[in-house]
Amino acid sequence: MIGGVPAGNFNGLADLASDVDQALKEWQDADKTHRLWERDATLWSGGDEASWLGWLGIVEDQLAHLEPLFSAAEAARVEGFSHMLLLGMGGSSLCPEVLKMTFGTVDDHPELFVLDSTDPAQVKTFEDKIDLERTVFVISSKSGTTLEPNIFLQYFFERVREAVGEEAGSRFVAVTDPGSQLQHLAVRDNFRYVFHGIPDIGGRYSALSDFGMVPAAAMGLDVEHLLLSARGMVQACSAAVHADENPGVRLGVTLGVAGVLGRNKVTLISSPGVRGLGAWLEQLLAESTGKEGVALIPVDREELGPPECYGNDRLFVYLRLLDDNDDQGDGIVRLEAAGQPVVRIDIPDRYALGGELFRWEFATAVAGSILGINPFNQPDVDASKIATRALTDDYEKSGTLPSEEPILRGDGIELFADERNADELAREAREDSVAGYLRAHIGRLEPGDYFGILAYVEMNDEHESRLQDIRHRVRDSRRVATCLGCLGFGPRFLHSTGQAYKGGPNTGVFLQITCDDVADLPVPGRAYSFGVVKAAQARGDFDVLAERGRRALRVHLGADVAAGLDRLRELIEEALT
Repeated sequence: MIGGVPAGNFNGLADLASDVDQALKEWQDADKTHRLWERDATLWSGGDEASWLGWLGIVEDQLAHLEPLFSAAEAARVEGFSHMLLLGMGGSSLCPEVLKMTFGTVDDHPELFVLDSTDPAQVKTFEDKIDLERTVFVISSKSGTTLEPNIFLQYFFERVREAVGEEAGSRFVAVTDPGSQLQHLAVRDNFRYVFHGIPDIGGRYSALSDFGMVPAAAMGLDVEHLLLSARGMVQACSAAVHADENPGVRLGVTLGVAGVLGRNKVTLISSPGVRGLGAWLEQLLAESTGKEGVALIPVDREELGPPECYGNDRLFVYLRLLDDNDDQGDGIVRLEAAGQPVVRIDIPDRYALGGELFRWEFATAVAGSILGINPFNQPDVDASKIATRALTDDYEKSGTLPSEEPILRGDGIELFADERNADELAREAREDSVAGYLRAHIGRLEPGDYFGILAYVEMNDEHESRLQDIRHRVRDSRRVATCLGCLGFGPRFLHSTGQAYKGGPNTGVFLQITCDDVADLPVPGRAYSFGVVKAAQARGDFDVLAERGRRALRVHLGADVAAGLDRLRELIEEALT
């Protein structure tokens, strides 16, 4: 503990220990913690990094200006809103989702839901959960130009206007950077509140800014408590604290050294009460470090298995909530005994989450320095956005997406791939069948690779259970890391882990899953629908993966997604034998 802050236990680093100790010494000798706090861009690439470090001071700024957050919380309670629906994507939505998963619903406050999917079934599911007349909608977008929040707003503003008439704007709140397109729209349509982001804080580092704290306050959380927890971590990570004892530096150096030495699959093992934190960490690590051919690949929600199902490319981080029932300790001990490196972080209570948010932001910045990359940009996310935008623009003009032909049909499934992947799979497949192609595709996994499931289907327990079964079968058979987690569902990962998949090392073998939509939903004022947007996002995603030379195969299911996933699971089981 440093000033009451849990520093973490790094005694189980196994073969990484001596290299981490040496890197910590070098970090301390070069006074790099001080340089980070001074916003010295040469700590990374010497580019524009100094322009994206506003998160270093956000905690004190928030604590000095709590009144607007208290007002938002009181207004949500007094107005009697039953629900709050946050409409966002990536850094604008993941922290509120973690808070909902961690704290649940607070008495006498609206229940928070977070929508960050263009899947029409997902949109309709959330619409059916809320009472349009008693819901406050939070539109969260830094730039105000992001496709997904904008079409969510168009859809729900129209639905609320049908329900309450010209007072629709009073049900909406915007969180956006000053002067953004969204701010202008909010003023025009008489939104209840406009909260401002900080221009020099990037989306994934914005959890402790209004993007995270406005929903936290409105759902009834004690935001001051969260921020005081974060303040303790800020102080523990200060330049005055030696690198050996600095919780952010020590974690960041460990992550960075592990990545350099090939243990770049950061495997998160979490207590049930803080399981939601993994989704936010997935984005923070993958989008920050996955570029220029390097990456820390976060692995979230893999069930803890026996040591023999893991290769030598893992770093395990055990996030243990002390006031939670967690029976994973024995499995962690077995991993350590087998020589797997493990970092243990004890979280005293759920409100200590505020401190963890800052610890990991700081650690990710440190890891970026060790890895030699800019941890604040996301060039390959932008590439996917451009590809999607081109497809939706073409649809506005022509009314159709470009035609495509599957490379194979069978078992109620269609397979699609670009020419290079199709040729490779045709050469390797021992039989001209879906199982044969899946066997060839999974057979491309080598030691040190990872298997990524990219599922453009509704995110629900039924679908997740089937996909989790698939990932664990592949892991146990091939001894490779598998990526699904909360961010295995499209299009949400496009703004997060998609950066590492496209900009990191070419060690991923990807299975994209798409489906027919039982019913579609129109986007008001647009020629395209939510289903068209989702299809364009999946195609744009696949196209960029193919352009980057990634090993990728797309599986297209019918409209019965559960049945399609059951059949896919059977075929993959056949392929693995």
